Amino acid sequence: MRPPLPRQLAAAALAVATVVGAGACSSSAPARLTPSTTAAATPAPTATLLPTDESTGSAVGELPDGFPAALVPVPPGAEVLVATVDPVPGSSLVAISLNVRTTQSTRELLAAVEAPLLDAGFEPTKAPTRDPALAARSALSGPKDQWVMIGVLDTDDARTMTLSGQVRADDA
Repeated sequence: MRPPLPRQLAAAALAVATVVGAGACSSSAPARLTPSTTAAATPAPTATLLPTDESTGSAVGELPDGFPAALVPVPPGAEVLVATVDPVPGSSLVAISLNVRTTQSTRELLAAVEAPLLDAGFEPTKAPTRDPALAARSALSGPKDQWVMIGVLDTDDARTMTLSGQVRADDA
């Protein structure tokens, strides 16, 4: 017997591939020319990515319930951008943040925010390295693991102050 020729080998391989491929694709069911009636899963109308009506500890344009406004007041004439208050697990502390916009001078703004903290026993501490983008930076530490950091950004004729820290929840 003589060995198969390359053309015969190629034809045989093509025939085998066609039979195997056709068998894998065939079905005894008739072909469907219309789309399936089963639609992709869609979220239920009640599903939402937004928080529920319950308080989340944050508010836009105002202070959220439980924010310690006596200790960290909104400076006179300042507009609250966003504020948060959240319990610190395993302690009587709350984590707070306050972002406001104002036309007050940087000095007046810091004085308005720092005065109640100083009255409550907080002491100025050395703020982390100076940030040249900020007009002012301040850090205060209080009794029982309390602390507050403040940054003031000047933009044209207005200032934006960002404050964050941990304070006692009973000061709320």
